[in-house]
Amino acid sequence: MGTKIAGHSITDRVPLKKAKSIRQSLKEHGLLEKYLQTHHHNLGSKYFPSLASENAAEPLENYMDIEYIGTIYIGTPPQEFVVLFDTGSSNLWVPSVYCSSPACSNHNRFNPQDSSTYQATSQSVAVTYGTGSMTGFLAYDTVQVGSITVTNQIFGLSETEPGSFLYYSPFDGILGLAYPSISSSGATPVFDNMMSEGLVSQDLFSVYLSSDEQGGSFVMFGGIDSSYYSGNLNWVPLSSETYWQITVDSITMNGQSIACNGGCQAIVDTGTSLLAGPPNGIANIQYYIGASQSSSGETQQGYCLSGFQSITIPTQSGDLWILGDVFIRQYYSVFDRANNQVGLAPVA
Repeated sequence: MGTKIAGHSITDRVPLKKAKSIRQSLKEHGLLEKYLQTHHHNLGSKYFPSLASENAAEPLENYMDIEYIGTIYIGTPPQEFVVLFDTGSSNLWVPSVYCSSPACSNHNRFNPQDSSTYQATSQSVAVTYGTGSMTGFLAYDTVQVGSITVTNQIFGLSETEPGSFLYYSPFDGILGLAYPSISSSGATPVFDNMMSEGLVSQDLFSVYLSSDEQGGSFVMFGGIDSSYYSGNLNWVPLSSETYWQITVDSITMNGQSIACNGGCQAIVDTGTSLLAGPPNGIANIQYYIGASQSSSGETQQGYCLSGFQSITIPTQSGDLWILGDVFIRQYYSVFDRANNQVGLAPVA
């Protein structure tokens, strides 16, 4: 898992597993069609919460197809939680025993009374994602991620998790890996504490997401495993130190530019399954791959689902693209906090 010298972890690899999709769970319960009809989605609300309308408190986006999840532990003695490692958000939160929402009833819940290292605060926290939201309060406790132990980590304990999306999710909570500038209530992210406590040898982490039904996916804190990619890492400077946001030069197919003409802004987001972008650009891509819209609003080609989704996230520099798991599966991805850049190389 990792190496320790004088009590400090040099690198640490946390295995991730590809979970059963929420789409599958809804289908098995006969709820998918009704869910798609009644939950109008706006993926943009994850990045700009004001985009979530009052009538769509739990917007749906197709990240319900696939999630890559791993296990962490909180408290003393440790309480186990399955979390989504999300480079598109910055807060760590898990369900708590104070939560009575249906989504908390079938997931692990943190009990502060069972932890001798727990420290409460009076601060509240609220986080909105493209697929759901949580409200609760902040506290401090010991968090174990792989063989790394972070002391006095601030995290959220949910009191409400409205809607049904999180009820069907294969994870208990979320561990955000973006910058502290976008952390709700100013809570210090887990990786920032790993860096400040000297628990990683390099101020970066890397991600490998396996394709198809293969295992072996991981997030590695403090290191890069060059055996998982071919060629050299291509380093792309961040255009904003909020999300892992970069400038994309163009999107081409067979040498022809079909979207992002003249450049566009994009976020590398492990917490989103698909590759999402503005309607015109996505429509061009769907046309060129021969995909068509289904009656349920999903884009299909035969029995396959397209990996592209239309969204509108306006920014000062144009509409934002989201490079989710369908993109990240193609590239070993390095998230470098020391130099504020993303490194990408084709997977081996």
